[in-house]
Amino acid sequence: MPAAQTTLALADRISLISVSSTMKVAADADRLRREGVDVVDFGAGEPDFPTPDNIKQAAIRAIHGNFTKYTPAGGTQELKEAICWRHATDYGTGYKPAECVVSVGGKHVIFNLMQVLVNPGDEVIIPVPYWVTYKDVVNYAGGKCVFVDTDEAEGFTLTASMIEPYLSDRTRIVIINSPSNPSGGVLSREEFERIFHMTSRRGIWLLTDECYCRFLYDGEPFSVASANGAKETVLVAGSLSKTYSMTGWRIGFCLGPAPVAAAINKLQSHSTSNPTSISQKAAVEALRGPQDSVPLMLAEYRKRRDFVVERLRAIPGVKISEPKGAFYAYPNVSVAFGGSGIQSAMQFAERLLAEAHVAVVPGEAFGTAAHIRISYATSIEELRRGLDRLHQFIAAHS
Repeated sequence: MPAAQTTLALADRISLISVSSTMKVAADADRLRREGVDVVDFGAGEPDFPTPDNIKQAAIRAIHGNFTKYTPAGGTQELKEAICWRHATDYGTGYKPAECVVSVGGKHVIFNLMQVLVNPGDEVIIPVPYWVTYKDVVNYAGGKCVFVDTDEAEGFTLTASMIEPYLSDRTRIVIINSPSNPSGGVLSREEFERIFHMTSRRGIWLLTDECYCRFLYDGEPFSVASANGAKETVLVAGSLSKTYSMTGWRIGFCLGPAPVAAAINKLQSHSTSNPTSISQKAAVEALRGPQDSVPLMLAEYRKRRDFVVERLRAIPGVKISEPKGAFYAYPNVSVAFGGSGIQSAMQFAERLLAEAHVAVVPGEAFGTAAHIRISYATSIEELRRGLDRLHQFIAAHS
């Protein structure tokens, strides 16, 4: 007799999260390329620059020196000291290694923080537009996302007064990403500190995602963690991925109160264990070695930013707020909605890829339905080719 059929169900919690939209765009673009299609890819959120040679050489030395074994789950003492030193040098903070934990990229840091701090029903404040992962990791932890809309006409800037009405007895964390992915919006030091004072008075964690903190087009980079008293309630999620073009090396870090670092370390000891030993040696060199590559990348991103904004503003009906940091443009393309069956940014992105072979991330991934995210972490020539196609596509569908 045939064996009885058994339905093997997935755990309920996996239904709380979705597939990363940025990863899906990358996969769709890659599939077309493998089919021989000439795709211009504006979806990738990673620098197109190579990892600096001194960092690569440090990794090679680590391999030849047989630094290939397990390390402590939360990172080596050497790397934690380098992270604390770099953050102090750049921003005037005073963290100690016990207040630092190294994870497998900045995304892993944020996932870990939600797991160790958010209880079911806790509320997490997330400004819109937001990075795709925030919503899903809060949901996975059983928390409730509370979204705060920002004004496109004001450059998607955020203020303490915009957040305050959304605070409640259940608010656990406020997440701020400045410069922002996807909008490139930037908070001033004064406004960021106003938000800090507002949250700290209420005993609410303030999570500052500093992934793009060194890529600021105007003014000096800063960290709200340098404010007086910030170490008690501010959590820093940092990453080497964008700053040093080390996306594939997977090194991120958390700076915060020692009990939070210890909790993440405990969680990590049962999940990923340690970040790659070789990558940790490379990260030490990135942090303590020459910093010349950072301003060089920033200067090139500025040129690309200016080129992209000018080209987008030349497309009738397209609205674009000038990015103040990071390497993304977030234009409103709703001018192309309606006439040819396109009703949303999701449909716009799908049609743009299928018809014009340009990959972008639709705004629904970031909490809006009228925008697309364009990464300008690619050459001027690729930007020109893609924006020509985008212009033609919008003209045909407006």
